[in-house]
Amino acid sequence: MLGDDLPVRLSDGTTVAYANLDYAATAPCLVPVADAVTELLPWYASVHRGAGLASRRCTLAYEQSRQTVADFLDVRPDDHVIFTRNTTDAMNLLARALPPHTTVVTWAGEHHANLLAWPNVHRLPVPADLPEVTSGLTRALADLGDAGPVLVAVTGASNVTGEVWPTAEIAEIAHRHGARIAVDAAQLAPHRPVSMASAGIDYLALSGHKLYAPFGAGVLAGRADWLDAADPYLSGGGATRHVGDEPAEVQWQTGPARHEAGTPNLLGAVALAAACATISAAAPDVLAHHEQELLARLRDGLGALPQVAELRTFDADHDRVGIVSFTVADRRAADITHRLSAEHGIGVRDGLFCAHPLSRKLLADAAVRLGRPTDGYAIRASIGIGTTAEHVDRLLHGLRQVINTPRGR
Repeated sequence: MLGDDLPVRLSDGTTVAYANLDYAATAPCLVPVADAVTELLPWYASVHRGAGLASRRCTLAYEQSRQTVADFLDVRPDDHVIFTRNTTDAMNLLARALPPHTTVVTWAGEHHANLLAWPNVHRLPVPADLPEVTSGLTRALADLGDAGPVLVAVTGASNVTGEVWPTAEIAEIAHRHGARIAVDAAQLAPHRPVSMASAGIDYLALSGHKLYAPFGAGVLAGRADWLDAADPYLSGGGATRHVGDEPAEVQWQTGPARHEAGTPNLLGAVALAAACATISAAAPDVLAHHEQELLARLRDGLGALPQVAELRTFDADHDRVGIVSFTVADRRAADITHRLSAEHGIGVRDGLFCAHPLSRKLLADAAVRLGRPTDGYAIRASIGIGTTAEHVDRLLHGLRQVINTPRGR
């Protein structure tokens, strides 16, 4: 991992290795990812548009990257894999590709990328438990009946709580009612293997910058029919088969090229594929066990602090990836995160995490459990491949020091 030994200067003038606990926002770059980009850079040339050796090599690298991502996601043989900028871009592309009069069913607990992109949305409330997820969805789809095409859009793992959603079960309910499902896998794919085919996922979006490939690429993968029937996401070169003399004389490509107009982000695609290949080659059970050990260590430590309450939608032992958000009674979240950085060399995030409705609800619930007010913002610590037990322990130690220091000092 690049940046494993990154030195940062503390407010007392000493230096310490950076403790990055902000993977959920942007993950650091894997060494094989940087190596893949460095190897290709001398050959950098046009994709799909040149006869020279460099151009042909880059075209091959780009399309091989598409196949590597397809294998990583276990797509169906006729699915498209379209390179985008990030998950938000992918969700907006899918929103533009929906058949006319499509209703999108989603939950109020979604990231804004899956909350704001849709033109015709039916938003379900944040569920109190897992049975409410399935029962609420079943009722909503039954009520829609034959209103037209329906897409169910859901997170794979919450970017606020890390809680894993039952996407396979949601897909089964959606398909039973003639609907399709789109999964925001931005937080799921870096932590768990994803099989679109096995889980019945019709569309999936992810971001390279959360998958250890911070070079500006993301992916929308999914069923071809809606994507091939839609107007191109962008109009321009590469998306066309023929352009005539008149404005109406345009024939558009089918397949991924239809939505990838312009010069593609070759290095982003190669980086993302290298990340997928590296993670696939690792032992997933070992990575998951390491993450869950660190997650339990972090949650146990936070649970021992009476002023701290963890944010959660489901019960405390629900399956989750390495993300924990919490609030501290009678303290400003921003003050705490700034002191953790300045005094302990720790990187975490404070705020509402681009999921405002969910964060506000969970913060209100946490304040009730604490019996004391909070400042209305949370702190999020997120674990990744490079996280160590020392990072977790440093966060807990630093948090105790900050909490136990009288305010104003």
